[in-house]
Amino acid sequence: MKTMIAFATQSRHLVSHVATAPMAFCRSRLGPLKRVGYAGLLVVSITAQAQVLGTASNFAVLGATPNVTNTNASVITGSVGVYPAASIVGFPPGVIVPGTGALHFADVVAQQAQADNTTAFGTLTGLVSSPILPALGGQTLNPGVYNTGGATADLTGTLTLNGPGLYVIQTAGLNTAAGIGASIVNLNGASPCDLWWTVASSAAVGTGSAMAGNVLALTSITVATGASFRGRALAQTGTVTLNNNAVTACSGGTAPGFIVPAVGSAIAIPTLSEWAMILLAGLLALAGFVALRRRES
Repeated sequence: MKTMIAFATQSRHLVSHVATAPMAFCRSRLGPLKRVGYAGLLVVSITAQAQVLGTASNFAVLGATPNVTNTNASVITGSVGVYPAASIVGFPPGVIVPGTGALHFADVVAQQAQADNTTAFGTLTGLVSSPILPALGGQTLNPGVYNTGGATADLTGTLTLNGPGLYVIQTAGLNTAAGIGASIVNLNGASPCDLWWTVASSAAVGTGSAMAGNVLALTSITVATGASFRGRALAQTGTVTLNNNAVTACSGGTAPGFIVPAVGSAIAIPTLSEWAMILLAGLLALAGFVALRRRES
């Protein structure tokens, strides 16, 4: 994001520099250059608003090493992938809901998704946050960015989100209690995709619990028997372990820049460096052409 802002600032400075040139130059040349500059700034602005998960939003489950593993009849809405390892175990009996995704064994799709997952983890972890108690059960949170102060978040009971908006919880680890009704996220008007968990180690979702949100774990994610998951289980360096779960990749949300498209949607997000090179080359070429014409006249 800092790179995007810096480049946009450089583009404005270039247009501003041309605008202070001699008046004859401005009248004859500034119009086309301003149009190019404004178009370039628009492209940068659109790129800056690109959805934070990138291509990883097509995945309900994404693991790294040594595998993604499933036991029993898990039902996944969204793709299941692994990178850099190439092992996905337990599909079948696990199934992907037709039309929502596919299995990706260390292919270029999984590789890009893992890269986007890593970027998203860094972006979310870098947000300025406020401290909360690591015992999440019984707490009610307003939209905002929170951290558990280097402790492992423990969800026993009900965590309530107070309406639509962005929720980010930065935590060293994440555990949810076992047992139906023992661990619940009450969305209270928020979308599951309004809630983002950044876990600096591993996450464990307890037996029969009801989990919500996009869980981005640096290491591994274990979803115990019968637990449901409305969101995503994205492990950056370790494995994702499933056992007779329903994992449904969420879509939507209310926070600009964090809204997640539906699984299976085409996502074309140009990298900033590509746009920067194209825009900068175009502006420099046009500026050079104008300068040459001035000397000739």
